[in-house]
Amino acid sequence: MGNGLSIGDLSRATGVKATTIRFYEGEGILPPAMRSAGGHRLYTDRHLRRLGFVRHARELGFGMNDIRELLRLADAAPDAPCEGADVIACRHLAAVRDRIARLRSLEAELERMSHCQNERVSECRVIEVLADAAHDYCADQSHDSEHAPA
Repeated sequence: MGNGLSIGDLSRATGVKATTIRFYEGEGILPPAMRSAGGHRLYTDRHLRRLGFVRHARELGFGMNDIRELLRLADAAPDAPCEGADVIACRHLAAVRDRIARLRSLEAELERMSHCQNERVSECRVIEVLADAAHDYCADQSHDSEHAPA
């Protein structure tokens, strides 16, 4: 790799913005880069591989705490059993399945309410369901007002 990758080169190679690379470095997710004589960051193949790992994990929806723990496991004991990584992946899979179930429920509710046959807004099923703060007209009770986004 010669004298190292500039932050722009690393960004292009991984598809990760330079500001995000600097953030990851500041958070300790990426080790500090070497500096050139002119003070510019110079990244190595290790940075490239690690940043690729982080990007792939983010694309799969892993949170930063899980990514930190996975990196810690990989760094601390590469020959240890992968039980800890499996626990993290299984926990994430359960969360994804829960999200999918909630999205399916949301899809069904939107399908049910979106085929309004009335001609006037005053009788519109969509307006009626959305205006009902108690969710009495809503078939999906999983999105109660306690958990609704503000």
